[in-house]
Amino acid sequence: MDTDFLDWALTDFSGYVAADELYDGPFCMLSAVDNRCDKRILYDVLDHDPTHEDIRAFLGRLKTALSARALTLFGVTTDGSTLSPEPLLEVFGEVPHHICEFHIVADVAKAVLGAVASARKALAATQPKLGTGRPSTPAAKQAARTKKRLAAQGAALFSSRYLFVQRHLNPTERKTLWRVSRGVPQLRVLRAIIEQVYALFDRRCRTQTALAKLAKLRRHVQRFITLGDTLKKLFAPT
Repeated sequence: MDTDFLDWALTDFSGYVAADELYDGPFCMLSAVDNRCDKRILYDVLDHDPTHEDIRAFLGRLKTALSARALTLFGVTTDGSTLSPEPLLEVFGEVPHHICEFHIVADVAKAVLGAVASARKALAATQPKLGTGRPSTPAAKQAARTKKRLAAQGAALFSSRYLFVQRHLNPTERKTLWRVSRGVPQLRVLRAIIEQVYALFDRRCRTQTALAKLAKLRRHVQRFITLGDTLKKLFAPT
């Protein structure tokens, strides 16, 4: 890359870089951006899916550009791809590696929505099976009412599933959430947990306070064994 461009891009280098891969059909663009100054430092376009060797070579170029200007890298942010950790460790050693807020929240939200879908399937599986014709006995009528109630709750969970991951809820939305999750306490726990996840990224929160909140959140999650796989992302070292 043009040396003049690198001189400009690294003039006020913050020490923190965001590295990412952008896919477009058969092509992939690797990029490194100063995520405090919003300046792209390096990029590379591949005609194939990147490998560890491609990432290693790209990070090597970044290290060379920084070393030539006596600049120090303090931290790297990625999207959580498995391509990044090994090359980062090899090229930059113990430089802190973080996962970006967007991908953390997106992964946790996806896991929570998956848990809501599983709860809906579990409700459907508990619906009593009815015989043909109109129910005539008290037991059959009770079974019909139960089936109707569970089907309605399953439909409500589907139509209101976004409430479990929405960042802010007004009083009406909270009442709706409480109603549709009646009898499914694990979903209420998930809502409480995702609110704590959002609180980790409060801009008013200092780093040490956020780390203390994360430790508390991890202890909270560990008390619910059934949620372990759903929220395992919260225990990643990055």
